[in-house]
Amino acid sequence: MAYENILVEKKGAVGVITLNRPKVYNALSMALIAEVGQAVNAFEQDAEVGCLLIQGSEKVFAAGADIPEMASKDFPELFAMNFPYVQGDGWEVLESRRKPMLAAVSGMALGGGCELAMACDFILASDTARFGQPEVKLATMPGAGGTQRLTRAIGKAKAMEMCLTGRMMDASEAERSGLVSRILPVEELFTEALATAQTIAEQSRPVTALIKDAVDQAYETSLNAGMRFERHAFQSSFAFEDRSEGMQAFVEKRAPTFKNR
Repeated sequence: MAYENILVEKKGAVGVITLNRPKVYNALSMALIAEVGQAVNAFEQDAEVGCLLIQGSEKVFAAGADIPEMASKDFPELFAMNFPYVQGDGWEVLESRRKPMLAAVSGMALGGGCELAMACDFILASDTARFGQPEVKLATMPGAGGTQRLTRAIGKAKAMEMCLTGRMMDASEAERSGLVSRILPVEELFTEALATAQTIAEQSRPVTALIKDAVDQAYETSLNAGMRFERHAFQSSFAFEDRSEGMQAFVEKRAPTFKNR
């Protein structure tokens, strides 16, 4: 389908979504988020795609929500439409997808931009990346995970300070705090992010889905419940043809050929 606010392409087994509203620093309009959701849905259903990558430009990932679009709305309207989780829109889709998804962040990832990056399974950042939840400066607050995912990623003290003051966190602090997995020179970010996504896409698809589910459980359950989930998921992997192929290939000292079943 045609998209107006994002660029969508397949690179091998990776589905790439590039935010593309450069004149407004990739501000997240309702239309853009809806298009992201549509693209994610399409890639979820594409058997050739094993991993998704969301990125912006070298200068900016996304500077936040589209404030002019939001400014005229009132509480009854937002409540009725469950904004920003409009039924079937991008935020809802992002939280229900099964394929691994990573974000490549360069420049600003503020407000909704930071929330979009955190909705991915992990973040690779350039050395120019800046993260923040500055909604308090507009007399509002994060509404798509900024108080929840940020707290789980970096802890209560830092998340509380950032949300209450609007302070930005640079890439180095974000890595130290656990918000991003790695920092790369800006000129290497998108190449390395694609290579990382391709590495994930080359693995057995049912196994990467199991791993993703198990890691996500660590956020939602006690250690004992999480360990039980992990153990049962590990046991279930022995039902896959790919598990047998992977171990046999190891024994035979050759590269495995996965069939994703």
